[in-house]
Amino acid sequence: MLPLHDDNPTLRKPVVTVGLILACVAMFLWQQTLTGGFAERVIYGMGMVPALVLGGYDLPPGMGLVPAWASPVTYQFLHGGWMHLIGNMMFLWVFGNNVEDRLGHGRYLVFYLLCGVLAGLGQAAIDPASPIPTIGASGAVSGILGAYLVTWPNARVLVVVPVMVIPWPIRIPALIVLGLWFLFQFANATGGTASGVAFWAHVVGFVAGMLLMFPFRLGTRPPAPVAAPGAVSDVPPRRPRRRGIIPDSEG
Repeated sequence: MLPLHDDNPTLRKPVVTVGLILACVAMFLWQQTLTGGFAERVIYGMGMVPALVLGGYDLPPGMGLVPAWASPVTYQFLHGGWMHLIGNMMFLWVFGNNVEDRLGHGRYLVFYLLCGVLAGLGQAAIDPASPIPTIGASGAVSGILGAYLVTWPNARVLVVVPVMVIPWPIRIPALIVLGLWFLFQFANATGGTASGVAFWAHVVGFVAGMLLMFPFRLGTRPPAPVAAPGAVSDVPPRRPRRRGIIPDSEG
Protein backbone atom coordinates (compact mmCIF):
# COMPACT_ATOMS: atom_id res chain seq x y z
CA MET A 1 0.00 0.00 0.00
CA LEU A 2 1.32 3.40 -0.98
CA PRO A 3 -0.05 6.32 1.08
CA LEU A 4 -0.97 9.42 -0.88
CA HIS A 5 -2.77 11.66 1.60
CA ASP A 6 -4.49 11.66 4.98
CA ASP A 7 -7.68 13.36 6.12
CA ASN A 8 -5.98 14.81 9.19
CA PRO A 9 -5.80 18.63 8.87
CA THR A 10 -2.96 20.70 10.27
CA LEU A 11 -2.63 24.34 11.29
CA ARG A 12 1.12 24.84 11.52
CA LYS A 13 3.08 24.97 8.29
CA PRO A 14 5.30 21.86 8.11
CA VAL A 15 8.50 23.85 7.64
CA VAL A 16 10.71 21.23 9.32
CA THR A 17 9.20 18.37 7.35
CA VAL A 18 9.74 20.27 4.11
CA GLY A 19 13.26 21.18 5.21
CA LEU A 20 14.11 17.54 5.94
CA ILE A 21 12.77 16.46 2.56
CA LEU A 22 14.77 19.15 0.78
CA ALA A 23 17.90 18.21 2.71
CA CYS A 24 17.56 14.54 1.75
CA VAL A 25 16.86 15.39 -1.88
CA ALA A 26 19.80 17.81 -2.03
CA MET A 27 22.14 15.23 -0.50
CA PHE A 28 20.98 12.58 -2.96
CA LEU A 29 21.44 14.88 -5.95
CA TRP A 30 24.92 15.66 -4.65
CA GLN A 31 25.61 11.93 -4.39
CA GLN A 32 24.71 11.58 -8.06
CA THR A 33 27.50 13.96 -9.01
CA LEU A 34 30.15 11.86 -7.26
CA THR A 35 32.23 9.34 -9.12
CA GLY A 36 34.73 6.64 -8.38
CA GLY A 37 36.33 6.36 -5.00
CA PHE A 38 34.82 9.53 -3.55
CA ALA A 39 31.27 8.20 -3.95
CA GLU A 40 32.28 5.15 -1.93
CA ARG A 41 34.06 7.36 0.58
CA VAL A 42 30.84 9.31 1.22
CA ILE A 43 28.85 6.13 1.87
CA TYR A 44 31.43 4.78 4.30
CA GLY A 45 32.48 8.13 5.71
CA MET A 46 28.95 9.46 6.40
CA GLY A 47 26.98 6.23 6.59
CA MET A 48 26.68 4.35 9.86
CA VAL A 49 29.07 1.39 10.00
CA PRO A 50 28.05 -0.83 12.96
CA ALA A 51 31.56 -2.09 13.67
CA LEU A 52 32.88 1.47 13.60
CA VAL A 53 30.19 2.95 15.86
CA LEU A 54 30.26 0.14 18.39
CA GLY A 55 34.06 -0.16 18.36
CA GLY A 56 36.61 -2.67 17.14
CA TYR A 57 36.87 -1.43 13.58
CA ASP A 58 38.63 1.41 11.80
CA LEU A 59 38.02 2.77 8.34
CA PRO A 60 40.93 2.72 5.91
CA PRO A 61 42.99 5.94 5.95
CA GLY A 62 41.26 8.79 4.19
CA MET A 63 37.79 7.20 4.25
CA GLY A 64 36.37 8.95 7.30
CA LEU A 65 34.42 12.15 6.68
CA VAL A 66 32.67 12.62 10.04
CA PRO A 67 33.46 11.30 13.53
CA ALA A 68 32.02 7.86 14.25
CA TRP A 69 29.74 9.30 16.93
CA ALA A 70 28.14 11.64 14.36
CA SER A 71 27.38 8.96 11.76
CA PRO A 72 24.07 7.87 13.44
CA VAL A 73 22.84 11.32 12.39
CA THR A 74 24.52 11.81 9.01
CA TYR A 75 23.48 8.38 7.70
CA GLN A 76 19.87 9.55 7.80
CA PHE A 77 20.43 11.96 4.91
CA LEU A 78 22.00 9.51 2.43
CA HIS A 79 20.06 7.20 0.12
CA GLY A 80 20.97 4.34 -2.15
CA GLY A 81 18.65 5.03 -5.09
CA TRP A 82 15.68 6.97 -6.38
CA MET A 83 13.08 4.49 -5.12
CA HIS A 84 14.72 4.44 -1.69
CA LEU A 85 14.54 8.24 -1.55
CA ILE A 86 11.04 8.66 -3.00
CA GLY A 87 9.51 6.00 -0.74
CA ASN A 88 10.94 7.57 2.40
CA MET A 89 10.01 11.10 1.40
CA MET A 90 6.45 10.10 0.45
CA PHE A 91 5.82 8.59 3.89
CA LEU A 92 7.48 11.57 5.59
CA TRP A 93 5.32 14.04 3.66
CA VAL A 94 2.03 12.23 4.35
CA PHE A 95 2.57 11.60 8.08
CA GLY A 96 5.28 14.00 9.21
CA ASN A 97 3.26 17.20 8.93
CA ASN A 98 0.77 16.03 11.57
CA VAL A 99 3.47 15.00 14.02
CA GLU A 100 5.19 18.36 13.49
CA ASP A 101 1.85 20.11 13.98
CA ARG A 102 1.37 18.28 17.28
CA LEU A 103 4.86 18.68 18.72
CA GLY A 104 5.90 22.05 17.31
CA HIS A 105 8.86 22.64 15.04
CA GLY A 106 11.73 22.36 17.52
CA ARG A 107 10.56 19.26 19.38
CA TYR A 108 9.65 17.62 16.12
CA LEU A 109 13.17 18.02 14.70
CA VAL A 110 14.73 16.57 17.87
CA PHE A 111 12.16 13.75 17.84
CA TYR A 112 12.88 12.89 14.20
CA LEU A 113 16.65 12.81 14.59
CA LEU A 114 16.46 10.86 17.86
CA CYS A 115 14.24 8.20 16.29
CA GLY A 116 16.76 7.91 13.46
CA VAL A 117 19.66 7.55 15.89
CA LEU A 118 17.90 4.86 17.92
CA ALA A 119 16.86 3.02 14.76
CA GLY A 120 20.43 3.01 13.46
CA LEU A 121 21.85 1.83 16.77
CA GLY A 122 19.19 -0.88 16.93
CA GLN A 123 20.22 -2.12 13.50
CA ALA A 124 23.88 -2.01 14.53
CA ALA A 125 23.17 -4.00 17.70
CA ILE A 126 21.83 -6.89 15.61
CA ASP A 127 25.20 -7.30 13.87
CA PRO A 128 27.75 -5.18 15.75
CA ALA A 129 30.70 -6.58 13.81
CA SER A 130 29.29 -5.67 10.41
CA PRO A 131 31.54 -3.42 8.27
CA ILE A 132 28.64 -2.64 5.91
CA PRO A 133 27.33 0.95 6.17
CA THR A 134 23.66 1.66 6.83
CA ILE A 135 22.17 4.65 5.01
CA GLY A 136 18.72 6.18 4.60
CA ALA A 137 16.00 8.08 6.43
CA SER A 138 13.89 4.95 6.88
CA GLY A 139 14.59 4.60 10.61
CA ALA A 140 13.68 8.21 11.37
CA VAL A 141 10.60 8.06 9.14
CA SER A 142 9.56 4.84 10.88
CA GLY A 143 9.60 6.79 14.14
CA ILE A 144 7.21 9.31 12.60
CA LEU A 145 4.88 6.47 11.60
CA GLY A 146 4.92 5.06 15.12
CA ALA A 147 4.13 8.48 16.57
CA TYR A 148 1.26 8.93 14.11
CA LEU A 149 -0.20 5.53 14.97
CA VAL A 150 -0.44 6.17 18.72
CA THR A 151 -1.83 9.68 18.22
CA TRP A 152 -4.29 9.35 15.32
CA PRO A 153 -5.08 5.64 14.87
CA ASN A 154 -8.52 6.40 13.42
CA ALA A 155 -7.43 9.03 10.88
CA ARG A 156 -8.35 8.06 7.34
CA VAL A 157 -5.49 7.59 4.91
CA LEU A 158 -5.83 7.51 1.13
CA VAL A 159 -3.71 4.64 -0.15
CA VAL A 160 -3.23 2.91 -3.47
CA VAL A 161 -3.76 -0.85 -3.32
CA PRO A 162 -2.93 -3.05 -6.33
CA VAL A 163 -6.05 -5.08 -7.24
CA MET A 164 -5.39 -7.46 -10.13
CA VAL A 165 -2.35 -5.27 -10.99
CA ILE A 166 -4.68 -2.27 -11.21
CA PRO A 167 -3.93 0.54 -8.71
CA TRP A 168 -7.06 1.09 -6.62
CA PRO A 169 -7.37 4.15 -4.34
CA ILE A 170 -9.10 3.56 -1.02
CA ARG A 171 -9.37 5.34 2.33
CA ILE A 172 -8.69 3.20 5.38
CA PRO A 173 -7.81 3.93 9.03
CA ALA A 174 -4.20 4.70 9.88
CA LEU A 175 -4.29 1.81 12.35
CA ILE A 176 -4.65 -0.64 9.47
CA VAL A 177 -2.21 1.11 7.11
CA LEU A 178 0.57 1.50 9.65
CA GLY A 179 -0.19 -1.72 11.50
CA LEU A 180 0.19 -3.77 8.32
CA TRP A 181 3.32 -1.81 7.41
CA PHE A 182 4.89 -2.64 10.78
CA LEU A 183 3.96 -6.32 10.56
CA PHE A 184 5.61 -6.51 7.15
CA GLN A 185 8.80 -4.94 8.49
CA PHE A 186 8.84 -7.21 11.54
CA ALA A 187 8.23 -10.33 9.47
CA ASN A 188 11.13 -9.47 7.19
CA ALA A 189 13.39 -8.56 10.11
CA THR A 190 12.80 -11.86 11.87
CA GLY A 191 12.69 -13.96 8.71
CA GLY A 192 16.46 -14.08 8.39
CA THR A 193 16.41 -13.30 4.66
CA ALA A 194 19.44 -11.39 3.39
CA SER A 195 17.87 -8.58 1.36
CA GLY A 196 20.20 -5.65 1.94
CA VAL A 197 17.38 -3.73 3.65
CA ALA A 198 17.84 -2.64 7.28
CA PHE A 199 14.48 -3.99 8.47
CA TRP A 200 15.52 -3.93 12.12
CA ALA A 201 16.10 -0.18 11.81
CA HIS A 202 12.49 0.14 10.63
CA VAL A 203 11.20 -1.95 13.53
CA VAL A 204 13.25 -0.19 16.20
CA GLY A 205 12.49 3.25 14.77
CA PHE A 206 8.75 2.54 14.74
CA VAL A 207 8.68 1.29 18.34
CA ALA A 208 10.88 4.21 19.43
CA GLY A 209 8.47 6.66 17.81
CA MET A 210 5.50 5.08 19.56
CA LEU A 211 7.15 5.25 22.97
CA LEU A 212 8.84 8.64 22.61
CA MET A 213 5.67 10.36 21.42
CA PHE A 214 4.23 10.22 24.95
CA PRO A 215 7.00 12.13 26.76
CA PHE A 216 7.64 14.45 23.81
CA ARG A 217 4.07 15.70 23.71
CA LEU A 218 3.93 16.41 27.45
CA GLY A 219 3.47 20.10 28.07
CA THR A 220 2.14 20.71 24.56
CA ARG A 221 -1.38 21.11 23.26
CA PRO A 222 -2.86 20.51 19.83
CA PRO A 223 -3.06 23.79 17.92
CA ALA A 224 -6.50 25.33 18.49
CA PRO A 225 -8.59 25.63 15.29
CA VAL A 226 -8.92 29.18 13.99
CA ALA A 227 -12.54 30.18 13.36
CA ALA A 228 -13.45 31.89 10.10
CA PRO A 229 -14.11 35.66 10.27
CA GLY A 230 -17.54 36.27 11.80
CA ALA A 231 -17.95 32.65 12.87
CA VAL A 232 -18.38 31.43 16.42
CA SER A 233 -15.85 28.80 17.50
CA ASP A 234 -16.88 25.98 19.81
CA VAL A 235 -13.30 25.67 21.07
CA PRO A 236 -12.83 27.43 24.42
CA PRO A 237 -10.08 30.04 24.45
CA ARG A 238 -6.77 29.02 26.00
CA ARG A 239 -5.86 30.40 29.35
CA PRO A 240 -2.95 32.83 29.17
CA ARG A 241 0.30 31.21 30.19
CA ARG A 242 1.70 32.71 33.34
CA ARG A 243 5.36 32.94 34.07
CA GLY A 244 6.53 29.99 36.17
CA ILE A 245 3.35 27.93 35.62
CA ILE A 246 3.39 24.85 33.41
CA PRO A 247 0.19 24.47 31.36
CA ASP A 248 -1.91 21.32 31.60
CA SER A 249 -0.23 18.46 29.79
CA GLU A 250 -1.58 15.52 27.84
CA GLY A 251 -0.87 12.09 29.21
